[in-house]
Amino acid sequence: MLNALALNCTLKADESERSSTDAMIAVLADSFAEHDVTITETVRIAALNIKPGVSSDEGEGDDWPALRKKILAADILIFGGPIWMGQISSIAKRVLERMDAFISETDDQSRMPSYSKVAIAAIVGNEDGAHFSSAQLFQALNDVGYTIPAVAACYWVGEAMGSTDFQDLDKTPNKVTETAAMVAGNAAHLAGLLKAKPYPGQD
Repeated sequence: MLNALALNCTLKADESERSSTDAMIAVLADSFAEHDVTITETVRIAALNIKPGVSSDEGEGDDWPALRKKILAADILIFGGPIWMGQISSIAKRVLERMDAFISETDDQSRMPSYSKVAIAAIVGNEDGAHFSSAQLFQALNDVGYTIPAVAACYWVGEAMGSTDFQDLDKTPNKVTETAAMVAGNAAHLAGLLKAKPYPGQD
């Protein structure tokens, strides 16, 4: 059995407030269920106190250490976020900055704690920037040890300068559903292989 953790990097701190990122994560959750992958939790990052910094513990009141444990316990990381000003949200960048600590937290075979774990992206917005946002995420996540499968991003963008959000759609577009199925299938396949046979690292 594989498990996944979803990070919602919306700017909305109130967890009771609807989020299009949550809606996209829900689409992926349906597809992952077909591969017996359970999403253990969706974490609203803005509701936590994730302090700025590049260490795994920035001191009193920092919620990162507890979140870090959840992230590293997951076989698959669903990194969700909205597009703002044509790029991924500042909340998402804060998470990536904190993951930078993985680079110096290697084991005796030079493997970062995120080695043999898979990451995918769930991106929404009513402006351009999905490809740029996924490029930002995937480069950073690969730098800190994650493996990115083929077709690793499920995204939706509305009409340029429009006001319709993904969560406002009457029906999930077929292309989004099809892409979610491919993303989930590829991620589950790769995560299963890596869990059975992790990266060897360096002797």
